[in-house]
Amino acid sequence: MQTISDRDTSAIREIFGRDKATIGVVHCPAFPGAPRYRDASMDAIYDQCMRDAEAYQQGGLHGLIIENHGDVPFSKPDDIGPETTGFMSVVTDRIARQIDIPLGINVLANAPIPAFAIAVAGGAKFIRVNQWANAYVANEGFMEGRAAEAMRYRSLLRAEHIKVFADSHVKHGSHAIVADRSIEELTRDLAFFDVDAVIATGQRTGNTATLEEIETVGSATHLPLLVGSGVTKDNVVAILERTSGVIVASSLKHGGVWWNAVDIERVKAFADAVAEGLGG
Repeated sequence: MQTISDRDTSAIREIFGRDKATIGVVHCPAFPGAPRYRDASMDAIYDQCMRDAEAYQQGGLHGLIIENHGDVPFSKPDDIGPETTGFMSVVTDRIARQIDIPLGINVLANAPIPAFAIAVAGGAKFIRVNQWANAYVANEGFMEGRAAEAMRYRSLLRAEHIKVFADSHVKHGSHAIVADRSIEELTRDLAFFDVDAVIATGQRTGNTATLEEIETVGSATHLPLLVGSGVTKDNVVAILERTSGVIVASSLKHGGVWWNAVDIERVKAFADAVAEGLGG
């Protein structure tokens, strides 16, 4: 395998203190300014986020990502208002004061600059970015990787300690723009642009990456590899045997749908499956 970057430590071990991590996603309800916001009080929104975060931690997961998933349809990065950064910073700070597992930030769609600001304000350890390098056509339209400006912004904030987890061949998109380049090449571009971990996904929220795709992406990088969608208690062990972590949400919600609250019994069953399958 060709080494593209000088990363010689595992971001997973550095952040989570282990070689394989399970990371739940707090799907924040719609914030004011988003189309689905319906006059809920801010305390009600913050409390809902806190309940999900507590359920993930009490159920045995190793970390959390805080995400504005309720803000659908998502804006492109330059159209995201300052209110989103403000609300997510408060959510992150409140959760960080009550939860003692590491936090990450994902601002949809594809907005690493607000994510870095929120991470610094709220004490998060990493951000997730769906398109870090290259370009693709997403639900929101043409989406470009924003690595160059994002890394300069991170330097401006003196926030080099905040890690970057980025998707390879991201879900919810068409990659015809770069169809003349293989998934392996696109994955190597992430390392070249200084990400700390790579994420493989399925085609959309709730769909898992195939084991073949996981192995294809994994073979192209020396960085930690995670799977970021479609993970369940039934497939998590097979996935973790091939990766350094999973990002999971929908399968741990009541009814298995993303907009419902986290079901702590599902979280416990998931964590038990991981412990039993991997020997603790």
